[in-house]
Amino acid sequence: MKSEQKISILFVCMGNICRSPTAEGVFRKHVSDAGLDADIQTDSAGTHAYHSGEPADRRAHAAALRRGFSLEGIRARRVTEEDFDTFDYILAMDQDNLMVLQERAPDELRGKVRLFLEFAESRHENEVPDPYYGGAAGFERVLDLVEEASQGLLETLRKKI
Repeated sequence: MKSEQKISILFVCMGNICRSPTAEGVFRKHVSDAGLDADIQTDSAGTHAYHSGEPADRRAHAAALRRGFSLEGIRARRVTEEDFDTFDYILAMDQDNLMVLQERAPDELRGKVRLFLEFAESRHENEVPDPYYGGAAGFERVLDLVEEASQGLLETLRKKI
C-alpha cells in the first residue's frame, strides 16, 4: 500500500553550494530514474548562510554534469526551524554539521538528523569531505561518496514506500 504523503529528505552541509546540492541533484536523479518522484521529495540547505541565494559552486556543477546529474535550479539556503518539522530525514555531510543540526533540532526531532554516509554500503568513511578549497579531484570524490550513499538511501526508502 502506497503512502499518501511523500518521504522528504534534506541534505545539509555548511554553505549549501558544494556537497549538499550535489547530494540533492544526484539523489533526485536516482529517485526519478526509479520512478519514485511521486513518493520522495528532496531539498538541500546549509547550516550557515554564507551563500544564501547563490547557485551551486561551478566546479560542483561541472563535475555533476560530467556524470549526468544536474544541479540546475538549486539555490543555497540556510536550514530553518521549520525544516525539522517538514523533513523526515535530515542528512548531514559531516560530523561538524551533524553537531550543529543536533544542537538546533528540538529534542523530539533529533532522531531525524543523521550522517548521509550511514547509507553507503562500503562505509569506509563517515563524512563527505568538503572540496571547496581543493581541486577537481575533491569534487569527483564527493560524487563517488554521494552516489554510493544515494543508492543505499534509495534502497532504504523503497522498503517504506
